[in-house]
Amino acid sequence: MLYKGELDGVVLGVLQAGPAHGYEIVKRVKLISEGVLQVGEAKLYPCLHKLEAAGCISAEWIPQEGKPDRKVYTLTEKGTGILEQKRKSWQKFTQGIGSVLNAEEMPNG
Repeated sequence: MLYKGELDGVVLGVLQAGPAHGYEIVKRVKLISEGVLQVGEAKLYPCLHKLEAAGCISAEWIPQEGKPDRKVYTLTEKGTGILEQKRKSWQKFTQGIGSVLNAEEMPNG
């Protein structure tokens, strides 16, 4: 399960480790998150197309011997910048959630 709207950041984060095709992205998300996050192909491919159209990732068809060509996605410089923005935003969000979950007293204000 992913939080709504965070799939873009998850995909960009996975691609920072190197180029990957769709099924490899699905496997990496599950592996890196230790099974906590899972991405279905029905949501992944529209996300990849959107990120490609926005210039955050690039795609290249790679031929395979005896198999159909495979579309491999790579993080672009723009995508790296967007990933950094998403990382900062997520850190701020998780700090806020942590503060609420760990609040022992209601602050005055």
